[in-house]
Amino acid sequence: MNILTIDEAVARIESGMTIALPPEYCGVAMAATRELLRQGTGRLHLLAVPQSGLQADLLIGAGRVATVEAAAITLGEQGPAPRFTAAVRAGTITMVDATCPAIHAALQASEKGLPFLPLRGILGSDVLARRPDWRVVDNPFGNDDPIVLLPAIRPDVALFHCEMADSQGNLWIGRRRELATMAHASAMTIATVETLHEGDFFADETLAAGVLPAAYVDAIVHSPRGAWPLAMPGFYERDAAEIAGYAAAAASAEGFVAWLAAHLARDEAA
Repeated sequence: MNILTIDEAVARIESGMTIALPPEYCGVAMAATRELLRQGTGRLHLLAVPQSGLQADLLIGAGRVATVEAAAITLGEQGPAPRFTAAVRAGTITMVDATCPAIHAALQASEKGLPFLPLRGILGSDVLARRPDWRVVDNPFGNDDPIVLLPAIRPDVALFHCEMADSQGNLWIGRRRELATMAHASAMTIATVETLHEGDFFADETLAAGVLPAAYVDAIVHSPRGAWPLAMPGFYERDAAEIAGYAAAAASAEGFVAWLAAHLARDEAA
């Protein structure tokens, strides 16, 4: 098993890379995100699979992001993601509009080694008019049957947090299959995990179906509470007070800077 320290693993992410990020219900690597901020990595291209929230907003607010491709960036019940909203209004990031099915389909194209995949549901939508790289063609097997072709997306890095890694370097991701799609499609996968497991997941009938094989994993970090302040189902709930405090502070650029400094300092002291 390739166990690294968090600074070693995150150092593999270089400025200018495209990073695939999972939704907030699916294992967000927040400890790794804080390390990414500390290391000063910038000009990042974020691909939300298919949406993001606090993780993307922190990177955007810190000025580390060049482009965002997502179906949404939101803090959910806390409202719009404040630094994302401010950056779009100011034009300091490029927003590439997408939909949930489109992002999944484009990743699945890379997963399958294909240059593109077709998708029908976005025909006639406003988002299609804003994506010149999405092409409408005639179905070669039908008459007067247009279909959209989506170019494959191959991120440089899939970055996520999950429950366990075993001694063979396999990851147990359970039913969070977005993480498998991200890893299959990306050139490199970096995962933080709650726990380390002695043995081989594939030897256990109850665990084998939820495994991401080690062949798709490049770096593993043992990082208990690595998703905090977001939730890790089965381990801890989201820290609602911390996220509410962030939403209030990040409403202004000055408040964001102060909150982030305190947040990183608290993380270093932990």
